[in-house]
Amino acid sequence: MKGSLGLCFLVCVGMSILALSQAAKNTPKTTAPADESKATIEGLVRDVACPIQNLEATATHLSMKCLLACARKGSPLVILTKDGDLYLPISDEMPDTDQRQKLMPFLGKYVRARGTVYERKGTHAIAISDIEELKDVHLNIEDQ
Repeated sequence: MKGSLGLCFLVCVGMSILALSQAAKNTPKTTAPADESKATIEGLVRDVACPIQNLEATATHLSMKCLLACARKGSPLVILTKDGDLYLPISDEMPDTDQRQKLMPFLGKYVRARGTVYERKGTHAIAISDIEELKDVHLNIEDQ
């Protein structure tokens, strides 16, 4: 009798697990959307390495020599705001497409970019719909 109770218990547990897994398969998956909004950001188009490693590099103070050397070697390009936030350029497509060619004409320039901004745990990205240089922003450029 004791053995049949154990077997019954195992069968019940197995059937419960099977029922739960079937319910999970039939339940539509919901994923939490990223925090996104339409926004305009302003900042310096530059390589990502220098402002991460060098706190003296700001959106208006930069070494053009360093920026160009890093960009030529393939460092990812970002937009660095006056507040120190870094925005990674992404496409509005999935799979994501390279945005480097869109940003290269603005390398070392202060810009206004409009588009969809995404944020996740302190990381910022922007799918740029429009970008323009802001020529009236004074930049302190070393090593021209």
